[in-house]
Amino acid sequence: MLNDVRELRGGRGLSQAALGEAMGVSRQTINAIETGRYMPSLPLAIALAHYFDASVEAIFHPEPGDNRR
Repeated sequence: MLNDVRELRGGRGLSQAALGEAMGVSRQTINAIETGRYMPSLPLAIALAHYFDASVEAIFHPEPGDNRR
């Protein structure tokens, strides 16, 4: 699963630590999400979407060729 968290965070001038604090998670969790090593829980994905005023689908999207929906 790909995501745009890094781009959205950078666009707001936020550090991973600052976004983590806003989401109630660690900097390491934000890093793991951004690098694709961790898929956030649904509540965290929704919180990120609300924070960035976007839909979950706009932030998280399947890799090309992944037919799971």
